[in-house]
Amino acid sequence: MKIVACYSFKGGVGKTAAAVNLAYRAAQSGQRTLLIDLDPQGASSFYFRVRPEAGSKWKKQTLEQTDALMGQIRESDYSNLDLIPAQRSLRNLDILLKQTDSRETVLRRLLKKISQDYDLILLDCPPSVSRLAENIFVAADLILVPVIPTPLSERTYDQLVRFFKDKDYDRKKLLPFFSMVDARKQLHRDTALGMRQRYKRILRHAIPYSTDVERMGVHRAPLDLFARGRQANRAYLALWEEVELQLEGIG
Repeated sequence: MKIVACYSFKGGVGKTAAAVNLAYRAAQSGQRTLLIDLDPQGASSFYFRVRPEAGSKWKKQTLEQTDALMGQIRESDYSNLDLIPAQRSLRNLDILLKQTDSRETVLRRLLKKISQDYDLILLDCPPSVSRLAENIFVAADLILVPVIPTPLSERTYDQLVRFFKDKDYDRKKLLPFFSMVDARKQLHRDTALGMRQRYKRILRHAIPYSTDVERMGVHRAPLDLFARGRQANRAYLALWEEVELQLEGIG
């Protein structure tokens, strides 16, 4: 079982769109996939039309007992794909994590207990630096970081790399990819070129800016279901294939 996180300090960069489309692609490729929506905004859950069970919430028991976490898993409309949908109690998750022992490894230990049921666990993460984020950085095998090729997003990624260095986290986990790219813009082309020269692990395939991605909110579905032949959908397929190769290289 592998754990992949979609994470960014910065919101509005295509993180959730990546999580949804990559989770769908993984499931379609035959991998038993669990998408955990850790963002209280719940966009991934919205796209997949999955709601939490009435009365369920993240609490200390959820972090300590496998059965409590398993009880939150919901089937999606697609084969091989389950979800743990977001809920309001996620806003208190940082407080709960601070009350536990081994604060940075709680999530890793919890997810490993359900590893026999899934080939891939994909985390849609909130855009924040927090105790939860630190748990994600420790638990994940790979951390996909969408970056719009602009100076501000480049600066945000630089800050993330420095944070990993300061905390002595494994920087090899970080896999940035360009998102919402407008190839007509000289700024995007120049920034992407400069970043590729500085960061050799940037994934080769990029996600273009596309109104099809915005329309995911209308259709409440992955791109493949309503924009199969379109550029953005092809880009996510290529990105998934690249990520899959990275996962195969992890022991």
